[in-house]
Amino acid sequence: MIPIKTESAWRGTADCKSCGIRDMVLFADLNEEDFNLIHAPIDDLVYGAGQTLYREGESAFGVFTLRRGLIKLVRYTPDGRQRVLRVLRPGDVVGLEALATCRYDSEATALTEAALCRIPTDVIHRLAQNSPRLHWRLLQKWQQALKEADDWLAALNFGTARQRVASFILKMRHATDPAVVTLFSREDMGAMMDLKLETVSREINALVRAGAIEPLDRLGRLYRIVDDKLLESVVAS
Repeated sequence: MIPIKTESAWRGTADCKSCGIRDMVLFADLNEEDFNLIHAPIDDLVYGAGQTLYREGESAFGVFTLRRGLIKLVRYTPDGRQRVLRVLRPGDVVGLEALATCRYDSEATALTEAALCRIPTDVIHRLAQNSPRLHWRLLQKWQQALKEADDWLAALNFGTARQRVASFILKMRHATDPAVVTLFSREDMGAMMDLKLETVSREINALVRAGAIEPLDRLGRLYRIVDDKLLESVVAS
């Protein structure tokens, strides 16, 4: 854990060249005067795949901006089954609900190695009160999070198994290369789509045979979209 001081963050030292703190989604509109309001360290953190950032119901100590990797948001049913609410990708804010409730309403776990900046909640509140730009950005992120949660539920929990898997593949495109898709364990994918892992594997293999996607590694985590129109037609069928 590397604390990034205010002056270092603004000057672009303390690893800011690689994390791009000045261009973060949440801080993109802040200027030097805004940064002077930050009196607590912003922590630069790296979590390994499978590590938990926080658990459902825990008192909130900060929100996170995801710079690299994938994070899943999870809740557990009364019988102990895992339901994945959403997958967060670079640029997303993790734990945004903490600003309103002071508690996290789900469990956040790294699906892959993840690099994040943790911003204390009191820093966000202070900036929101003094910077209309950040306040507006927070409202935008909140609305975006709600919309994506609704879209996720609609796309991945209804329709046939093949429609759900095709929708998921399209949602997991890389921002920098839309033809590339990162998947993860079939068990996690099943928890997201309310499908058995065997069903997920079967449908992915069927899409490979149909020529819609092709594997790029031996672990079955990285795929290239060969025919996006075919995937879209599966979703629409």
